[in-house]
Amino acid sequence: MKTSGPLLIASNHPNSFLDAIIFDILFDIPVTSLARGDAFKNKRIFRLLRSLKMLPVYRIREGAENLNINYETFDSCIEIFKQKEGVLIFSEGLCVNEWHLRPLKKGTARLAFKAWDEEIPLKILPAGINYSSFRKYGKRIIINFGNFLEAGQFEAAITDGEKNTLFNKMLKEELQPLVYEIDKRDRAGLENKFGKTSAAARLLLALPALTGAILHAPLYLFARLIVKLFFNKTDHHDSVMLGVLLLSYPFYITLLSIIAGLVPTAWGWTMIILLPVTAFCCAKYEVRKG
Repeated sequence: MKTSGPLLIASNHPNSFLDAIIFDILFDIPVTSLARGDAFKNKRIFRLLRSLKMLPVYRIREGAENLNINYETFDSCIEIFKQKEGVLIFSEGLCVNEWHLRPLKKGTARLAFKAWDEEIPLKILPAGINYSSFRKYGKRIIINFGNFLEAGQFEAAITDGEKNTLFNKMLKEELQPLVYEIDKRDRAGLENKFGKTSAAARLLLALPALTGAILHAPLYLFARLIVKLFFNKTDHHDSVMLGVLLLSYPFYITLLSIIAGLVPTAWGWTMIILLPVTAFCCAKYEVRKG
């Protein structure tokens, strides 16, 4: 997405760090995301997350003694804005796998006014990210954007409390139509919003999709087992699944290519192409809801 900075992307947060990955890929300016502070406790993890353009934000539940670190994070955001780059903030303050906009925290407003007080021409871009599924492969992701919020819209507010209240009111009015409100049991509502693969497309995809399902079954079942053992009861299921598959897939392709290459044919090279193509067909065939 082509847009200039400085930019603060204010989004809902339904799917853990997968949300941040998608926004980072989507924008043509560098985007640093704000993440829950307890993920930064380990020093090595802290350095890794910082290298991935992530900054910590602490909530009271993660220790009141850590709240002062938020000032350092906001100062870092100001420097990012001065470089005309972007920051992603999840305005709900928490991640929940659902089709619903939760109450907004005050962090987005405070960061915006801090930047405006320093005369930074910051634009706030409301963004609603929606997934057709949080647990199954083969899904559609729809991202909706609202109208920019800018400093001039809040000149009438006097006190900090008035400013924050007005900001959250206006941000909610922008976000509400961008975030789908659907009960998880409402299959018809999900299908209406996200659509489905047509019967003709499923017919064309059937054979390569079946091939992809068979070829990738060992890897998928392995990843699913890992995630089920450690993350099944959390809202990180989908994101961790992506991470495990992303890290292990190159090794899986290499292994199958070597095994296929033992046969005196071109199958070794064919596997390198066949695996991702059939995986794509399988994902397109299996677009489901829930």
